[in-house]
Amino acid sequence: MRHLFLCYCNSIRTARVGGLLVLAFSTLLQTSLAASSETGATLYQTSCQSCHGPDARGKEVLNSPALAGQSAAYLVRQLEHFSKGIRGGDGSDALAKQMRAISLSMTQDQDRQDLAEYLESLPAGAVTPIAGDTDLGYKLYQASCGGCHGGDAQGNELLNSPRLAGLSASYLTRQYQHFLDGTRGSDRSDKFGRQMKMIAATLKDRAQVEAVIAYISSIQP
Repeated sequence: MRHLFLCYCNSIRTARVGGLLVLAFSTLLQTSLAASSETGATLYQTSCQSCHGPDARGKEVLNSPALAGQSAAYLVRQLEHFSKGIRGGDGSDALAKQMRAISLSMTQDQDRQDLAEYLESLPAGAVTPIAGDTDLGYKLYQASCGGCHGGDAQGNELLNSPRLAGLSASYLTRQYQHFLDGTRGSDRSDKFGRQMKMIAATLKDRAQVEAVIAYISSIQP
């Protein structure tokens, strides 16, 4: 009987220690996440806000895209592409060249991760829909884009596909053209960019491109 009592007491102590360890780990994790979020917010305010806006929803007048709600993995990858010159390195894209200069000021991998995670945590904003044949755009989007970017253009982490909903029509048009003419997606190390370059060629004419972009702009967060 005494042996059973001792075993019971030991079990209670083990459970208490385990509970304390879980609590300590949870507190440490929350503290770490809070610190990362604070770092990301500070980095955004000092390096990005003037162009992308206080709520990270972009500024049309500066041709700056929305970043709020975008996949952190995608944002980190693009920052790396800018810093390595995969985007903005050859000077053919003036806006990407500006971003390359800014990305070079962010030298720590953890800083990029903190910034990206902070932006992903922000709510995506609505965009002004543009006029166009959204019925045709829907059909073309589902045929050429939905398989990777999702039926509602929210992106797909498993396929490394970014969110498109919430991006301005002007930005989407500009990036489509960059993929089409090889400004993006030509570097051998840009696997996903090369995929997009091939997909861009499946839309036959400007009317189809405009229809797809009109459909995407009609999707509200």
